[in-house]
Amino acid sequence: MRRLTVFGATGGVGREIVRQAQAAGHEVTAVVRDPARLPEGLHGTALHAVVPLGDAGAVRKAVAGRDAVLSGLGARGRKAGDVAERLTVQVLEAMEAEEVRRLLVVSAAPVGPEPADDPLLDRAVRKVIGVVLKDVYADLTRMEAALAASAADWTSVRPPKLTNGPLTGSYRTVVGGTPRSGRSLARADVAHAMLTLVDEPAAVRQGVGVAY
Repeated sequence: MRRLTVFGATGGVGREIVRQAQAAGHEVTAVVRDPARLPEGLHGTALHAVVPLGDAGAVRKAVAGRDAVLSGLGARGRKAGDVAERLTVQVLEAMEAEEVRRLLVVSAAPVGPEPADDPLLDRAVRKVIGVVLKDVYADLTRMEAALAASAADWTSVRPPKLTNGPLTGSYRTVVGGTPRSGRSLARADVAHAMLTLVDEPAAVRQGVGVAY
């Protein structure tokens, strides 16, 4: 059993992290922007604690003594502003204050390196998506810069298009790179990858591309 704190537990990836962590027998504390948005089955006695993100003191207590912190925080739409960067910096500050080091966050494939052997069609699609979601990716790029400047043992998990498909546990992972022709990944499998990478030394202070 591990003691885990999950930020953004009401989001698509965050909910899956909590569910899978609970199923594996881990002790889970959820930090959320609005506790009322926790879906049925992710509150009450099933969780070690539920903490509002806006309470800095409570957030510090939520990460204190934890084995790892996992974050599904990010923008909920195309206009990101500085959501991922700002909230992740808050997480880093709380972790540093409590001397907790292991952090895994959700980023996105376009923030990582482009596969050298990607087909032209995939490159073209990536450019179009990059224009449409430029604000989101700019925010995630700044978030990753904040991670790199920190003392945390971070891992940035970079999926392509997210879907609501079922958990498969079968996907490609590239530490420091991006899977060739990686076009989608279910949120459930993103969560699975994050939980799997908690104990992976090679992933520490690295971006990890994940895709089917």
